[in-house]
Amino acid sequence: MSALRRRFPAGPDVSAAELLGGLGDDPLRVGDERVVDFLVAFARKLLAPAVARRYPELASLGFFLRRGEITKALAAPERPGVLRFPRGLVFHVPPANVDTIFVYSWALSALAGNRNVVRISPRSAGAAEAVVDALNEALASADPVVARTQAMITYDRDDAVTAALSAACDLRVIWGGDRAVAEVRKHPLAPHARDVTFPDRASFAAISVAGWEAASADRRRDVVVGFYNDAYWFDQAACASPRALFWVGDAGRARHARDEFLAVLDEVLAGKGVVVDPAMAVQKRVSAYGVAADGHATAIRFSGNAVATLDLTSPADVPREWLGAGTFPLATLSSLADLVPLVRRKDQTLSVFGFSGEELEALAVSLAGRGIDRIVPFGSALTFSGLWDGYDLMAEFTRLVTVSG
Repeated sequence: MSALRRRFPAGPDVSAAELLGGLGDDPLRVGDERVVDFLVAFARKLLAPAVARRYPELASLGFFLRRGEITKALAAPERPGVLRFPRGLVFHVPPANVDTIFVYSWALSALAGNRNVVRISPRSAGAAEAVVDALNEALASADPVVARTQAMITYDRDDAVTAALSAACDLRVIWGGDRAVAEVRKHPLAPHARDVTFPDRASFAAISVAGWEAASADRRRDVVVGFYNDAYWFDQAACASPRALFWVGDAGRARHARDEFLAVLDEVLAGKGVVVDPAMAVQKRVSAYGVAADGHATAIRFSGNAVATLDLTSPADVPREWLGAGTFPLATLSSLADLVPLVRRKDQTLSVFGFSGEELEALAVSLAGRGIDRIVPFGSALTFSGLWDGYDLMAEFTRLVTVSG
């Protein structure tokens, strides 16, 4: 069985048995102030200008962990005779390709009063390292209960370690592709324990042609900047990053609006100084030509190495696999209702611009939960919340006890 590298709290390598034996059984409450204070101090470090400039995605995480946002996350309607308690020990297995997602689920679980073990992938780097550094710095002024009840570790793939941690936990949270979820699920849980899984998902964006035409130049730029944030953070590999762009309205007007949109995107990318490495440039070309070779695209355009667009043969041909950062299949729909038959259960987020709230609610009702768990404005696709993939995470991370007199 592999030794585990202790990332947080930083310390010497340990075995799985030593790690589990060293987790304190300190009773934490849902919304425990000691945990809240620690997370707020951690958030301040993420929002420091030097960190936020280098890793803008960490600024979003910092805002998510501000005291006011934490208060919202903990808010739940009171029900007479119903008490909420932590679930126990939670084992988190996050993905490597979105190397800060583990902090969101861990933070909510810690706020729920749970003891937590998080496996950070050996392939995580950059932002994940900055997160770990900030966590250990914030620990210096935290109540000792935080260090006794929370652990983040790294180990190479080792079924014996994963099996031991799985057998010990009360809840297992698995992020990653379908294959990764299936691999972890091979390891049994205790009879009372359960899984919360976040497998392969696909997400899209939709723009109203009329809404784009009615927007001012400044508003259009804001929309494109939001699209850039949604798509280019995490190299478009996040489950919520849009992998196709639908234009909704008249086809002729849509072509003109699309050209305007892409011209502004080129300007935004130039202003951001986006540089695409050669391997990614090759990846997107191979993927784009592969889609065309399969008969699903009628035209392909490249704007340098940063943007590739594909005109889909039909909206139904929308690919759900990752094609490379900055690769956008395009299609036109006459109305939002035309999106309904295209949606599958694995589809997660729809980023939108130019539609009314009534139109979006009508779309959700038509979908009836068969797919699309989130409909959000451009720029908010990667904004995490306690409601994710159809789960109310605070409800998943807690247990309810009923008391009747």
